Amino acid sequence: MGQAEWARDLARQLLEKPLPRRWAHTQGVAARAETLAPILREEVDLLTASAWLHDIGYSPELVDTGFHPLDGARYLRDVHQADGQLARLVAHHSCAVYEATERGLLDALNEEFDRERPELVEALTYCDMTTSPDGLVLDVDARLAEIHSRYGPEHLVSRSITNATPCITSAVRAVQAALADVRSGGAV
Repeated sequence: MGQAEWARDLARQLLEKPLPRRWAHTQGVAARAETLAPILREEVDLLTASAWLHDIGYSPELVDTGFHPLDGARYLRDVHQADGQLARLVAHHSCAVYEATERGLLDALNEEFDRERPELVEALTYCDMTTSPDGLVLDVDARLAEIHSRYGPEHLVSRSITNATPCITSAVRAVQAALADVRSGGAV
């Protein structure tokens, strides 16, 4: 069983029944990850595994700090002794440093999990931020608007997303440009 298959099974166990909408989102994010094989080549399995696992920290079984990237990454590291790259991608997905700052957890995040290579973090951000809560593909601006409407303007997630918007949109645009370059016959 490959890393992505293991990750899918673990995510299903943690999300499918208690959080069916989060599970639908996760399935969509993983499907987006698979489409990035032309630019990630042999690393697409790692990206797909991280896509399956990026939101496991929302699982009621895992909530500790209330900051899902950190809770999920700690679980992967401490319980499953998961690959370091995988845990780092989960910890830092979708410009997580902004929400970590809002929650007073930036030092913990950065001390426990180094940042992963930018192109992998950007790829996971692209997958997450172009997938609706129901697992459908959508534009990054629509995804950001959906997050704001779900949480409301005063919620710390909305404040974090506002601060992270340049980081998120930059990541999405970088992946879109890399895909366009590959499609036009350019080098990766």
